[in-house]
Order: sequence, then C-alpha cells, then structure tokens
Amino acid sequence: MTTYVITVPGTFTAGAGADTRARLSRSLRPADPHGTRMGSSEDLDVLNVNEDNTFTLRLSVEADTAPHAEREARRLADSALREAGLDERTAPLGPAVVTGIDSDIR
Repeated sequence: MTTYVITVPGTFTAGAGADTRARLSRSLRPADPHGTRMGSSEDLDVLNVNEDNTFTLRLSVEADTAPHAEREARRLADSALREAGLDERTAPLGPAVVTGIDSDIR
C-alpha cells in the first residue's frame, strides 16, 4: 500500500458558514495529510476555502494504485460533505487528482 495525497476541488454554491466548515474539517480529520511527510513539510490543510467560495480538499489515502486512491478520496469527500449538511448541488466537486505520493521508495 502507498499513501497518496489527493486534491479534490469544489465550490460552495450557497456559501458555507464557519460551523459548516468546522463540521466538514472534523469529518475529514482521519484523512488529514499532515500525517504524511508532504503534509508536514508543505503544511497541507485538509480544507482550504477561497474568497470566491471555491475550496480544495487535500486528503491522505492508502491505496494500491492512484486510480483507487482518487476514488477513495472522492468517496471520503462526498461522505464528509453529506455529514456537514451539503450535497452535490450545494458543494459540487471537481475531479480528484493525485498531488503527492508518500512512500518509502527513494
């Protein structure tokens, strides 16, 4: 298994208040990339929201392949959004992409 850092972009179409963002961050805490070497050195936050209500989720995922990691990250993101009271209409997501691989291979 390899640890991947996956980036999932999205947009809060109706905005998202501080409480919603806090619930979303709590739901994603198990996938926080700070536990990886990349997350520590680059200070990757699990949720980053821009002034225009676009956001980026950065998730740490264990998987055998990059496509599996992307699918798992998307599943985690969808689940966390639902737990925070959002759905695909109020927080549509873009494609999940691998933005880092944390392995022991040097």
